[in-house]
Amino acid sequence: MEIKYLKQKEIDVKKWDKCISGSINGLVYAYSWYLDVVNENWEALIYGDYEMVMPLTNNRKFGINYLYQPPFTQQLGIFSLKQLSEEIVREFIDAIPEKYKFIEINLNKFNLISAQKNLKVEQKITYELELIRDYENIFRHYKKNAIRNIRKATKNKISVVQGLQPNQVINLIKSSGNVQGYTEKEIAIIRRLIAASARKSSGLLYGAYSQNNSLCAAGLFVYSNSKACFILSVANEEAKQTGAMFLLVDEFIKQFASRNMILDFEGSMIDGIARFYAGFGAKAYNYPAIKINNLFFPLRLFKK
Repeated sequence: MEIKYLKQKEIDVKKWDKCISGSINGLVYAYSWYLDVVNENWEALIYGDYEMVMPLTNNRKFGINYLYQPPFTQQLGIFSLKQLSEEIVREFIDAIPEKYKFIEINLNKFNLISAQKNLKVEQKITYELELIRDYENIFRHYKKNAIRNIRKATKNKISVVQGLQPNQVINLIKSSGNVQGYTEKEIAIIRRLIAASARKSSGLLYGAYSQNNSLCAAGLFVYSNSKACFILSVANEEAKQTGAMFLLVDEFIKQFASRNMILDFEGSMIDGIARFYAGFGAKAYNYPAIKINNLFFPLRLFKK
């Protein structure tokens, strides 16, 4: 295979987005507009006339070029108009320019790859819920804890609405103490993602309000390729006490049930969060995260 390396200015974004749109494994994270928000200097590997593509999300620190997984992009990797073999995936990985001395990225669940001497592979977990069934059928598979929290939220007169403004979400993050989990750069990315996904008619922003009409929880779902990704969830202490986030997710499921669509909760390696996702009947799926360390000694020792 002849795989070309292109810098950003050389990428034909119309052909790129057409490939992602038609890919058997297309994801919203891989569209050019999304990549522009999370990693403005992204580059690419291209096979043929954009039949297969791989974004290279890069950065440079202390004079070292490296690839990393940008915030709010659970999976990237190779996207293709046809079935991908492990051999093809490995050829793309081998085609990454040597200037990237350290690579730590997530591929997608259709990218099969096994570990080698200089390539470490870790299987991560995402949770997906098929929404093609009607709401009553989906609800029957909810776990008892999810049902209990939905009823608690209803009893506490929590209401869920769609169409928040970016500033409302940012203010909720800051006022709820969640800001400790985000850098200023990540908060700026959140703001731009909300705006960009709205312009592309891909973003759905839900808010949960308490009985006294105070915003206590927010959730951002970004949609493409028959899949909605639960990009962001924010909940203050009141929301945690009232079960507001359970009702928010339930409202999304209720609205989009009976459609040929998947809700990707974006998974978690944290047990409590994973239980929250599984509580709605979502099933666990693996996707590979890879690490390649070609740093010179002694830096190599610090990035094992």
